[in-house]
Amino acid sequence: MSSPPERLVAQLAGIKELSGLSLRALAREAGLSSSSLSRYLTGRLVPPWEAVVALCRVVRRDPRPLRAIWTEATQAGPAPAPRRNDLPADLFDFTGREEESAQVEELLRTVGAVAVDGMAGVGKTSLALHVAHRLAPSFPDGGLYLDLQGFTPGQEPLEPQAALARLLAGLDVTHLPAGTAERAALWRSELSRRRALVLLDNAADADQARPLLPGAGPSAVLITSRNRLVSLDGVPPVTLTPLGDDDAARLFGRAAGLAPAPAGRDADAEGAAVEQVLRLCGGLPLALRMAGARLRHRPGWTVAVLAERLRDSAGRFDAVFGMSLQQLDPAQRRLFRLLGVLPGADFDAGVAAALDDQPVDDLLDELVDAHLLQETAPGRYRMHDLIRRYAADLAAEEEPKAGDALRRVVTHYLARAVDHDRILPAPGRDRPESGDPAAAMAWFDLEYVNLVAAFDAAVRLGADEVVAGLPQTMRVWFFRHRGTDDQSRMLTAAADACRRLGRHRERSALLADLGFAYAAAGRLIEALKAYEKAGATDPPGDTGRAGPAGGAASGDELAAALALRIGFVYRDLGDSVSARRHLRRARQLFEQGGQRGGQAQALAAEGWVTLQLGDRDEAAALARASVALADGPGRITGLVTLGVALAADEPAESRRVLGEALSLAEEHHLPHNQALCHNAAGIALRTAGAFAEALDRHRLALRLLRPLNEVQLEIDCLQAYAETCRAAGRPEEARPLLDRIIGLARELGRPYDEERARRG
Repeated sequence: MSSPPERLVAQLAGIKELSGLSLRALAREAGLSSSSLSRYLTGRLVPPWEAVVALCRVVRRDPRPLRAIWTEATQAGPAPAPRRNDLPADLFDFTGREEESAQVEELLRTVGAVAVDGMAGVGKTSLALHVAHRLAPSFPDGGLYLDLQGFTPGQEPLEPQAALARLLAGLDVTHLPAGTAERAALWRSELSRRRALVLLDNAADADQARPLLPGAGPSAVLITSRNRLVSLDGVPPVTLTPLGDDDAARLFGRAAGLAPAPAGRDADAEGAAVEQVLRLCGGLPLALRMAGARLRHRPGWTVAVLAERLRDSAGRFDAVFGMSLQQLDPAQRRLFRLLGVLPGADFDAGVAAALDDQPVDDLLDELVDAHLLQETAPGRYRMHDLIRRYAADLAAEEEPKAGDALRRVVTHYLARAVDHDRILPAPGRDRPESGDPAAAMAWFDLEYVNLVAAFDAAVRLGADEVVAGLPQTMRVWFFRHRGTDDQSRMLTAAADACRRLGRHRERSALLADLGFAYAAAGRLIEALKAYEKAGATDPPGDTGRAGPAGGAASGDELAAALALRIGFVYRDLGDSVSARRHLRRARQLFEQGGQRGGQAQALAAEGWVTLQLGDRDEAAALARASVALADGPGRITGLVTLGVALAADEPAESRRVLGEALSLAEEHHLPHNQALCHNAAGIALRTAGAFAEALDRHRLALRLLRPLNEVQLEIDCLQAYAETCRAAGRPEEARPLLDRIIGLARELGRPYDEERARRG
């Protein structure tokens, strides 16, 4: 029987279907934010009754029959988040390894960590996945999987910094610190509150794996590597050797579909042939499966024939791989070779079809049956590293047009990214195309690693259309997942590609995105340089083409956005005079263009820097003008500015305004804005002399910021907290806060007057 929250979700989904509107359009008609409506429809949040009434009003439905189920859902709370499971599928024919499996399971239960090592093809990943699936009930917060690419042909091992970004994204942590040490600390902190099993596959060495280990807490980590990771303290090793004869014979028999042989001379002969096959395969599960698949596909063969064919090849893997290829027709062999040059970790049939320039579903099935390809999930495929290396070597020798195939793949990824991006709500995009934004964002989540690999391949190929276009299609994804290490280098390369293509306006937009990425990471000097370069781009000779995601703004829109962003950078650098000049220009440009949202944003920011310059009356006037123009959460910054501006002369009104701002931030689930509001309340309370309450608000703001990596906001809150400590006569509490500010400024390479800060 479904739960009350699930029944309410079903009713709300029925309302959406009855409306015939997209999620964003329905939210607009009901006066809700699209992000809140998405949470209501997925059960992550129980809506307030007013939201239910508003939705019913859109479809002219009486809301009263829903009151009882809404009450039950409210009492029950939101539906629990689904258990996350990134693990590839377990092998259906996993054989043997009882002793090693038991040892790994026991170490995971007692120590919480284990490293499985062994030679290529010995079955490390298979064992790790088998154990992880068996232990799934013991880890209710899910299983996370990451291929560290330690020995993947054609790819560099994943750097710990990038690996941590992907692991934290798996926990829905998207605002990341810049440094590896800080990310590792955040990763340990997040895991300490969960009971999850982390599988780190294909580690190159101990140095790559060490920053990824959990700290104290109930989570566990399982690592695989070809190298023995003896220097990983607290991670006991378990070494896999080739299968013994009995287990190897069972696995080969299952893969080959052999029936038990009758007793007698024939049985003795077949047994001797099986022994030869096992010896030639060296007890390696990968080779045994492939040899068995070869026999299964040749019903006229005996095991003796298979053994003879294997003996004719010099090398063990060449023999097994080569025989597996012999069972394929020319089309299947060509696809196999081309898959060796495919960028990324895994792929679907659409990518393989682009690679081979024809439908490939049947071909993929044949490769899976031959154990040359793994189907890790329905419709998702990947190659074992050894097989991939073999395929890549064959492609280098036999595929003179492999570059053309690779170019088709990167173009395919761009086209798919464009299609999914167009569904996503974005600034400047009044009407996204029909579709499910959540599904579109999930596609970017799934394909992110492959998109980055395709981008890098496009750079190597000189495919400027793809290099210029792909980061633009990922603009919304990057905004929601700030902190990825790939964003700045992709935007830089894309801007260079636009320059070569003569698309100056697109180049400016990409450089503006680059500035925003730097600013989000707190790298303000680099952000300022990127913004200034974007504004200096020469438009004459522009082809006039918009980017594939529709991202290139008009000249006036871009000028306004750049002025706003440059104003923000100067504000965060503490240069209020320069900030006000740029923000005022942004306000004027937004007003000329009729862009109310941008105008409201510029007014609020200008009001804040005007307040820092000591003109409370003008700051209040600017803030009121911002609030009058803005809607929903867009009013928060103006309300915060107004609340602080009124604190000295109208404390009651100041408290009311700041309370309204906080309510908006909480209603729309914006923790960084909640921190902004609490910090502003601390400033207002300090002005009123309520020091104890002010200090509590500053502390609450910093607690909210801890998991968000909002570097600049953290610096602002620390500064305000230190000033309140001094005003309250508690300078000793201000010193560690100033040390933290100075440390952040040094880390970011940002100018900061340390001596003046310490003097107060």
